[in-house]
Amino acid sequence: MRVLIAEDLALLRAGLARILAANGFEVVAELADGHGLAERIVEVRPDVSIVDVRLPPSFTDEGLRATLAARRAVPGLPILILSQFVEHVYATELLSDRSGGVGYLLKDRVGNVADFVDAVVRVADGGTALDPDVVAQLLAGTRQRARLAALTPREREVLAVMAEGRSNSAIAERLVVSDKAVSKHINNIFAKLDLPPSDEHHRRVLAVLTHQQESARQLPEPG
Repeated sequence: MRVLIAEDLALLRAGLARILAANGFEVVAELADGHGLAERIVEVRPDVSIVDVRLPPSFTDEGLRATLAARRAVPGLPILILSQFVEHVYATELLSDRSGGVGYLLKDRVGNVADFVDAVVRVADGGTALDPDVVAQLLAGTRQRARLAALTPREREVLAVMAEGRSNSAIAERLVVSDKAVSKHINNIFAKLDLPPSDEHHRRVLAVLTHQQESARQLPEPG
């Protein structure tokens, strides 16, 4: 599996490359800044690109904007974002892309090598890998607090694990409940968020984020 890495911190970039190589990946490109990043991703067409949000020269959202440009040029190019922060506007745009193959992890998740590698594989295979903290911040940044507040604590736990792209059985195993209970919780979540259920796990998560974004646009500003 071919991987491109865009990360300005040399030690982290080298660490990612070693982790990936040790797990059977081929690192085909390593970049230290955002200059020409979108073009490079399109040129190399790796199985997955692992990109930091904040890259030189701007150190703002260079990496995230480059990945969006690359996916506009080649829809569905697998992208896994790594960041210390959640960039709400561009992150929601990326995750709302229904072609799949996207992920957004906070950098401290890399410390769990098995989970990180699993996320890379899932994104490369066209799935979704979302950090629960990222999902929480994106949803909290919308005006759907009333609907989210209607979720029970257990439904919030299910939503957080579902956002990682996990199957119903994997959610059940994580939360130590039955598959039937998970199915019931998911149906309740969709009902409370006014979303139709779907059998595709990554699309379920993207539908939630898309719905939140669209609803926020439609609500009037408080007077």
